[in-house]
Amino acid sequence: MKRIVFTNAGLKNIAYVTMFIDHFFAVVIMEMIRRQSAAGYETDLLRQIYSAGRAVGRISFVLFAYLAVEGFLHTRSRRAYLSRLGIFALVSEVPFDLAFSGEIVDRGSQNVFFTLFLGVFTLTVWEWAGNNVRQVQGCCPDRRDRCWWAYVIAFRAVQSGTVACCCVIAYALHTDYKYMGVLLIFTFYLMHDGKLIPKIVLAGCVMLFGIWSVNCLRYRDSELYTKAYLFRFSMRELYGLTAFVPIILYDGSKGRQLPKAVCYGFYPVHLLILHWVVKVIWGNI
Repeated sequence: MKRIVFTNAGLKNIAYVTMFIDHFFAVVIMEMIRRQSAAGYETDLLRQIYSAGRAVGRISFVLFAYLAVEGFLHTRSRRAYLSRLGIFALVSEVPFDLAFSGEIVDRGSQNVFFTLFLGVFTLTVWEWAGNNVRQVQGCCPDRRDRCWWAYVIAFRAVQSGTVACCCVIAYALHTDYKYMGVLLIFTFYLMHDGKLIPKIVLAGCVMLFGIWSVNCLRYRDSELYTKAYLFRFSMRELYGLTAFVPIILYDGSKGRQLPKAVCYGFYPVHLLILHWVVKVIWGNI
């Protein structure tokens, strides 16, 4: 019996499908819930269906975070890779805002490409500083030298400072998944060659406690949501650990890739389509 394996392209396809499912429920089904609720109809069943669809969608970002690290490690040009993420972050913002808020510009949330950009930027600076530390250690093996310590401490400070700054920026800009997304990408990078079980446990902790802390900060002045409730609510992120099934079966090969324009363009285009579907269904165009 032939063993099932996934290529890099296969992981991307799963990520696209689960992302589309997530956004379909977040945009179309949520609008249906709002309208039925406003009209006085019962929406309990629809809300359960909505929750199931969003649970499937948790898989997508875990895969995109993992693929971001794969792209960072195997790209021919990290500068070009960062540039593409930055450009599509800007290109995707209007479609993202239209789909999720109905506004052309919504400063309250930014699309996931901003999160991916910050995550990959973190890895870029981390690896650059780490290479400089290794160079210092090679040129000056005597650890009693004050200059050795000064250089090492400086570059280590750059590494930790970059991680912290990118997390703060992600939270301040309200990027999708905020600093949890940046930390998950960073976790996959650190654990790239690590053992499976620790990798899953660490990723799960980052997802759960990252989103929980974000929710606690968001609702810190609310009397409706206790920290215990927010913790239970944040546990839905753990559905994303299902993404480790195809990750385990990943064979490391590139596979038959779609053109980069299609891969990157799928995100803004499908958001515009979902926005258009909502407008057509409820007769707003």
